[in-house]
Amino acid sequence: IMITIIVGYSLNYIMLIKFKNRNMLHGHLIETIWTMIPAITLIFIALPSLRLLYMLDDSNDTLITIKSIGRQWYWSYEYSDFINIEFDAYMLTEEEQKNNFRLLDVDNRTLVPMNSEIRMLTSASDVLHSWTIPSMGIKVDATPGRLNQSTFSM
Repeated sequence: IMITIIVGYSLNYIMLIKFKNRNMLHGHLIETIWTMIPAITLIFIALPSLRLLYMLDDSNDTLITIKSIGRQWYWSYEYSDFINIEFDAYMLTEEEQKNNFRLLDVDNRTLVPMNSEIRMLTSASDVLHSWTIPSMGIKVDATPGRLNQSTFSM
């Protein structure tokens, strides 16, 4: 009902006024200027930002690549650079977690070399997961059907 009232009012307004000021031709230069200056400013901001965003996603020469796949109750890891090593990491139970972070510790931890660039490929097999190293401020979302990449140094 509200949309009908607004459209009806607009049509009546247009019909009664009969385009009274349709030949208004002054002020085009200032309208062009205040439209073009913000557009050009946004282009000059967007181009370097897109370049930087692309460069941040590009990985450097990494020493090791680890693929982690989030499953319903565990993570599967694959070290594919050297020998094809695969293992599963299950969360610790409440009894096994004495002084550890709750819901962040597993039975088989992922080992990475020190002083090197590590490339982490993350995906999921069923639902959304989140792979994280809280002390380093790293968090990668694992989405089914998508391979997310993160690079970090240890």
